[in-house]
Amino acid sequence: MALNDEDLKARMNRFVPPTAAILGQEILEIDSEAGWVKMKFLPIDACRNPMGNVQGGIIVAMLDDAAAFAAIIKSGKRIGVPTIELKTSFFAPAKAGVPLFATGRCLKLGKRIAFMEADLYDEAGTHIARLSTSAIPVDMEGPSKLEDRA
Repeated sequence: MALNDEDLKARMNRFVPPTAAILGQEILEIDSEAGWVKMKFLPIDACRNPMGNVQGGIIVAMLDDAAAFAAIIKSGKRIGVPTIELKTSFFAPAKAGVPLFATGRCLKLGKRIAFMEADLYDEAGTHIARLSTSAIPVDMEGPSKLEDRA
């Protein structure tokens, strides 16, 4: 039985990967038909660089998650999307300790490759960074390691 977008969002917020705690990840909105997701991040203090901003690799991780979630949501089934390449452009520093917001979009989901984009903004609407990426959609069978063990 397919889940509607609200049920899917609740499920994905409940069964999160361990990195979600480090990134302070929360899914705010999804549109499975369009392959679009909006996420909130509040990374822990250990994610700061020597200048006190969020370290660039952490920004890439947030954007990579938003892009991957967009492809997973668009697929309508349980898949993994291992990244095969990515490019990130940085436009402004991400201040630590304030919420950051990412939008992820699945541009094309094929049987052998998926193309995605993600953008990161702060609360004031400052465009922090953009990621473009491609991945290999992989069907996953059996229960997720993150699902309830009923």
